[in-house]
Amino acid sequence: MDFINMAIFFLFGIILGSFFNVVGLRIPEKQSIIAPPSHCPKCGKQLAPIDLIPVLSYLFIRGKCRQCKAGISPVYPIMEFITGFLFAAAYYIYGFTAEMWMTLLFASLLVIITVSDLAYRIIPDKVLLPFFITFLIARFFIHPHESYLSHLIGMVLGFSIFFGIALISRGGMGGGDIKLFTVVGLFLGYPLLFVTILFSTFLGTLYGILVMIIHGSGRKTEVPFGPFIAVAAMLAVYKGYDIISWYFNRFF
Repeated sequence: MDFINMAIFFLFGIILGSFFNVVGLRIPEKQSIIAPPSHCPKCGKQLAPIDLIPVLSYLFIRGKCRQCKAGISPVYPIMEFITGFLFAAAYYIYGFTAEMWMTLLFASLLVIITVSDLAYRIIPDKVLLPFFITFLIARFFIHPHESYLSHLIGMVLGFSIFFGIALISRGGMGGGDIKLFTVVGLFLGYPLLFVTILFSTFLGTLYGILVMIIHGSGRKTEVPFGPFIAVAAMLAVYKGYDIISWYFNRFF
């Protein structure tokens, strides 16, 4: 039964992942997420229903538009598959609980901002704000008293630490990243926030080093930090406390 439910959540996730691609690409451009229907970004040809099957359609058409044969970004099917995986994992870990539904919302946010940041180097306020308000209210009812305080502390630390970094570095940290860390801190609470900071910094630094090796250290390349925050935040959701326990058992 669990396998069937996981499969259902995976399918539900890849379907929503297709929609999240649209949201992440259209909101920064101030376009409607409903109209016009999905179309080829090159020739503008409206996609047929058979072209809208998550993941599979990309494989069937071999990553090219049927009309103009222009290449289609692999980001679309990758994000669809990742969303499906995250949804199935949320059910596997939490079951049918309030925390599962919260995790699904959190994963949805991170997928949308990843698409947006990869495409435009933007993390839109219109995406962050509704999730921020939802988490602020929901965490109060799901984790009252001391636990809720942890989430509020995480929110304050998420903002303060990276706002301070932005001031010191004079623009080294984008405003969208600061706001995202604020929302991440609110959702995770302060212990798991530090896991996110550690791994997002590590992944971002590693990527930056690889870019310098490939393109040369003299070339300036703007690195979208949102995707690294997203990966680290989901790692914190699923394995954060295990990582913290391992650290203290290993070194203390």
